[in-house]
Amino acid sequence: MGALKGSYAGDGSHVDSYYAASANASPERPALSGNTEIDVCIVGAGYSGLSTGLHLVEKGYKVAIIEGARVGWGASGRNGGQIVNGLNASLQTIKVRYGQDTANFVAGLAQEGGEIIRERIKTYDIKCDLKETNVFTGLTKAHMDELEARMKLWDSYGIKNQEMLDKNQLRDHVNSDLYEGGLIDHSGGHMHPLNLALGEAAAFEKLGGIIYEMSPVTGVDTDAAKPVVKTRDGQLTCKTLVLCGNAYLGHVVPTLTSRVMPVSTQMMATAPLGEELANSLIPGDGCVEDIRYILDYFRLSADKRMLFGGGTVYGGTDPKDIKAKLFGNMVKVFPQLKGVQIDHAWSGNFALSFSRVPQMGRIGNNTYFAHGYSGHGVTGSHTFGRILSEAIDGDLTRFDVFENVPWYPFPGGRALRVPYSMMGSWWYALKDRLGV
Repeated sequence: MGALKGSYAGDGSHVDSYYAASANASPERPALSGNTEIDVCIVGAGYSGLSTGLHLVEKGYKVAIIEGARVGWGASGRNGGQIVNGLNASLQTIKVRYGQDTANFVAGLAQEGGEIIRERIKTYDIKCDLKETNVFTGLTKAHMDELEARMKLWDSYGIKNQEMLDKNQLRDHVNSDLYEGGLIDHSGGHMHPLNLALGEAAAFEKLGGIIYEMSPVTGVDTDAAKPVVKTRDGQLTCKTLVLCGNAYLGHVVPTLTSRVMPVSTQMMATAPLGEELANSLIPGDGCVEDIRYILDYFRLSADKRMLFGGGTVYGGTDPKDIKAKLFGNMVKVFPQLKGVQIDHAWSGNFALSFSRVPQMGRIGNNTYFAHGYSGHGVTGSHTFGRILSEAIDGDLTRFDVFENVPWYPFPGGRALRVPYSMMGSWWYALKDRLGV
């Protein structure tokens, strides 16, 4: 296939990742062509769009999803596959910024995304290697204090699935000398993210939903009485439009461009390690992440590869050598992997909001959007998809809470958002290195 005209996605194929190499069979859908109409049009076939669409078709709506590449091409098919509860911003931060009522509200849905994922997997028999537990690790005494404060804070909101692990207890879950201890979230977990997206797409289509692939959006008219989405070869008119392009929406909707910044993160997959070595490294078979500002995150795949990620590049560009960027970090955690072969290395963008709180809102009366999960999109997107579907179906109760949460532009606007964020990351990286 040649490059798609006006596309951010080359020829639209999935990137050369472990996930693409191990993806379940999925049909190639046709591109949008000609003029058509439908009740609800969703831009973006990632988790936000698929979650919203699946909830709506379950309610009986006629829904079409327009995707510029293939289903799950963006962050939804490339991420760490970790089911991490909560938002990027802590409950304490939300309380200080927005008040106790908003913190109570957010705490009430902190675990909802993971519950939705598990329900989808069970209801639609999605084969995506679901496994349980999520472990947060600390490298310093300060990190351990931070984890204990987190556990107590969540416990105060009635979230009681977490427990502290000292250095020896952590070895039952992560067998590394690097860490002082950790915190286990028994309601966390992990899965094959691209296969989850493909399974949700299949469920959506089984219930009557339509997906147009290879259809980069070239323009959106949100001022019309019925919003119009234009692509390379067609246009779709709808009663309600939902924008779920997130980090890959680009400049198609100028109103949203300044709200978020694309940030790339990197991953790699080793060759299969074998049962004995793999299980000696992560005996609990949960997913793991440390709590530094620029963190490492890792887990075992179903075929016992180490999937290791980390790093950030503000502005969403790809580093020249992903393996070189990540390999040393992996060996610090697990020196046993010093000579291991790397079979896949890839990068992908997530959308960062300045406040680290995801955003949901409306443009005019008939266009909704959700974006800015800031690295916590696996669970957040599933929750937001449900809330968007509730709003479109007439229940604005939860939508209104998020729509009314203030959002803040990056200092200096679009021109300075990358250097500003880089300076901030350098400061926090220094604090990580100094252990303060």
